[in-house]
Amino acid sequence: MGDPRWSVEDHMRGKPAGSLELYRSFVELLDRCGPYELSPSKTTITFKGARRGFAGARPTATGLRCYLDLQRIVRDPRISSVSPYTTSLFVHHVTVTRPDQLDEEFAGWLGEAYAVGQGAHLAR
Repeated sequence: MGDPRWSVEDHMRGKPAGSLELYRSFVELLDRCGPYELSPSKTTITFKGARRGFAGARPTATGLRCYLDLQRIVRDPRISSVSPYTTSLFVHHVTVTRPDQLDEEFAGWLGEAYAVGQGAHLAR
């Protein structure tokens, strides 16, 4: 899946150890939710559920840039922007720069996004 010219390893190459650790922590939180597929592209590593992509992440020089597709708008200092994707989905762009920002509240958002990947947004 994804762009065959890009891999997860391409996104890791040359990134600081702290950024790579944030990515690994993100994936560990996501692993708690259930199975998913990876779809790396030039811009991000997308995580896909049974129905659709629901989150993405990529290590940067200063931390981790993520997005989460949620069925509601969440306001938090970690969230740099929220945009409507459909009438029932909102894309949240998140910047993580410290391990403590990947807390249980963030894990809850990941769980909500994972449910979207499984089709929860279609039950309305």
